[in-house]
Amino acid sequence: MSAPILLTETTFVSAASVVFGLLWGSFLNVVIYRLPRNRSVVRGRSQCPGCGTVIRWYDNIPLLSYLVLRGRCRNCGYRIPMSYPTVELLSGVISGAVVWYYGLGLEAAWMFVFLTALLAITFIDWSHRIIPDELSIGGTVFGWVGAVVCLDITLVESLIGSAVGFGILFLIAIVYKLVRRVDGMGGGDIKLMAMIGAFLGWKMVFVVLFVASLCGAVYGVYLMHRGGGSKTAVAFGSFLAPSATIVLIAGARFLEFYLQFLKRP
Repeated sequence: MSAPILLTETTFVSAASVVFGLLWGSFLNVVIYRLPRNRSVVRGRSQCPGCGTVIRWYDNIPLLSYLVLRGRCRNCGYRIPMSYPTVELLSGVISGAVVWYYGLGLEAAWMFVFLTALLAITFIDWSHRIIPDELSIGGTVFGWVGAVVCLDITLVESLIGSAVGFGILFLIAIVYKLVRRVDGMGGGDIKLMAMIGAFLGWKMVFVVLFVASLCGAVYGVYLMHRGGGSKTAVAFGSFLAPSATIVLIAGARFLEFYLQFLKRP
């Protein structure tokens, strides 16, 4: 006979954090939909994009409602985009992961906000080719404050990280425009790198740019294979944001490996 499963405090906290993340993901969907349309994210109940019917609370339960309704509006049958449950699920995973890694505390809260802001930015930039200042500039200031109160980075490192992240992309944007006579880097991408630098520091800015450029290049090859030209617009912020998440997880090891590689004779 197998031993009984004990509901430990750790298990309860982990489960509760995932549930909170799912609920936060529902709010993120509101942010993703409304911010690009210059609508308030705190006023007004959610409505079906198809028929405008106010969504009932029991049709707005993260993941569960999507499964019960089979991905359609109860009133008009409008197909709900897969991005909605995807954002909710990823938010739940992020919440559970940061609590598991950092424990309950300010650092976990700061990193959760950072990662879910990156999640929202990824979906917004991919769909609308914009990165709202509320997320990038607000996130930058939030990173500076976090460096003072809880993050494993000093305020000086955070400020330098923002300056380096902003400065590199700003310089690239200027050079590109001088050479090609067109804008090649959006202001939203530049401000996003300031935010990333505020949380990760200046060293990781270079790693994020490397990973994002690599992913963007692979996607560019895919577009050309599908018939897209070299001037096809690519939402670079939707590569920068997930790359920052990857670097947060494995960036230190990658940087250490790279530095050791350079020291080899």
